[in-house]
Amino acid sequence: MFQLPKSAFASEDILDVHANAAIVIEASTGKVLYEKNADTALGIASMSKMMTEYILLESIKDGKVKWDQEYTPSDYVVKISHNTTLSNVPLRKDMKYKIIDLYHAMAIYSANAATIAIAETIAGSETNFVKMMNEQAKELGLKDYKFVNSTGLNNSDLQGMYPKKYGGPTEENVMSARAAAKLAFHLVNDHPEMLKTSSIPKMVFHAGPGENINMENWNWMLPSLIYGSKDNGVDGLKTGTTDFAGSCFTGTAKRNGMRVITVVLNATDGKGHSTKSSRFDETKKMMDYAFSNFSVKEVYPKNYQISKHKTLPVLKGKEKSVKINTQEPLQLVVKNGEEKNYKPVLVLDKKKLDNDGNLVAPVKKNEVVGKLVAQYKGSHDLGFLYGQKSASVDVVAANDVDKANWFVLMMRGIGHFFSGIWGSVTSTVKGWF
Repeated sequence: MFQLPKSAFASEDILDVHANAAIVIEASTGKVLYEKNADTALGIASMSKMMTEYILLESIKDGKVKWDQEYTPSDYVVKISHNTTLSNVPLRKDMKYKIIDLYHAMAIYSANAATIAIAETIAGSETNFVKMMNEQAKELGLKDYKFVNSTGLNNSDLQGMYPKKYGGPTEENVMSARAAAKLAFHLVNDHPEMLKTSSIPKMVFHAGPGENINMENWNWMLPSLIYGSKDNGVDGLKTGTTDFAGSCFTGTAKRNGMRVITVVLNATDGKGHSTKSSRFDETKKMMDYAFSNFSVKEVYPKNYQISKHKTLPVLKGKEKSVKINTQEPLQLVVKNGEEKNYKPVLVLDKKKLDNDGNLVAPVKKNEVVGKLVAQYKGSHDLGFLYGQKSASVDVVAANDVDKANWFVLMMRGIGHFFSGIWGSVTSTVKGWF
């Protein structure tokens, strides 16, 4: 198991978040707005199901699995599904269940056996699926993680049937707060349709004839549930609780055109106790901070030109220069009052230039020649989820510049030759006086 270093906590916590680790990001850019001990791998419990969900949605997109595909429960799944001490919907050996229904049970009710059923559908076995989880995490650029099963349960809850290749009999999945935020970032941006499911407060699962299970979403911050409010904007994402992990929650909300993603690991109340409300209380604290202090703003519009850098010289072109501008608007997550703390900086692609700083014809319209970087001049910046220090947008050529024909190039050469001679003569004549 991963242990929490005693020195891992930040010395200054502007929010006084009661959790072993936490992070807040803006969802469209990955801008980090707040973090606390964000890079230590800790227990995540059922937040693990975000990875199972991501792999399922990718499989649906790629046509490898269909929503109306039917699944017949294995003995393993049936046995786990009837463990009433776990979050579950009962599954029967004599029934077939559609993947869409198993997905709803997993995403809304955190049903563990339904999650294993999805894993078996995609990979043939949970063991094979755990391999996929770890590989997918690496592909998404996650760090500080280890998956040992598909659900986030402690392996001891899987009645000896856990994937033994990837963990011991009492291991659980672990992940850092930053890694969980990256996973949620990809879920929200790669598969935004999943928010339609994560925002469903209640649903009925048909387990069998006359056996209907009322599922209430464990995300009690949804507007119609006990810790929600009609204007909080919360529409996801995933809770998790075990003795090892404590009270965990990855949340997301959208207000006034800005979406944030929050993560708390082992959230507690002010006395250090894990309660039913602690993960939601600490999440609300972080969300309110983000929405009250930050906003997404367009600081440079599409086709923006930097003063003194409106053109680039073009060698061997019909025209001797080309206009350059931004291809798209540059949006930034700006803290209130810091709008003037950003400076536009042009960073040219040196691979596109010769040794004298010229583009070489032909140049195509919309050809990327560099980037416009919004350079932050303030004193405190947490950077972005994937490590970059500043926001940027592509700078492109505004029009085509065709290569000049041989005659034009020859005449220019002659002109440069005589220009050089005239310059030498004038210099000599000046030397006489």
